Amino acid sequence: MKNVTLIGMPSAGKSTVGVVLAKFTGRRFIDTDLIIQEEYGELLPAIIKRLGTEGFIKAESAALARLDTDNSVIATGGSAVYGEEGMRRLKQISDVVYLRVDPANLASRLGDFQSRGVVTLGARTLDELMAERAPLYEKYADLTVDEAGIEQTARAIAALTASDC
Repeated sequence: MKNVTLIGMPSAGKSTVGVVLAKFTGRRFIDTDLIIQEEYGELLPAIIKRLGTEGFIKAESAALARLDTDNSVIATGGSAVYGEEGMRRLKQISDVVYLRVDPANLASRLGDFQSRGVVTLGARTLDELMAERAPLYEKYADLTVDEAGIEQTARAIAALTASDC
């Protein structure tokens, strides 16, 4: 069974929806943020602080490029789309689904993204961050699903990717 990779903004629900999607489809669940934390032995904000934005993007992309799995739901960090090498690999091994969230909902979930250690290429506001990333999410996505609650979204993705089962 082909992998399904979830991309989207921080707090879009990639990990939460991913776990439920994995249960619905009998796939394993992989959170790439956890892989990176395990590899570096520290939490993401500390890794980002130590490596800097560009260094973290390179490290994240390299980790994604090494990913070797099948029959999995892969939840990426929101910044995964900044790394071309990693995204090329994810497109090779999976259907990439952009989990799109209404900006108002995202704002209430995310809060102050700058204090959370979110990687940006210069965005200072949530609107700027969305404008920075949306074209990249759209570039890499095979499918786009509007987030509509955890279970409903997971079921929609399962139905759209069912032909890969």
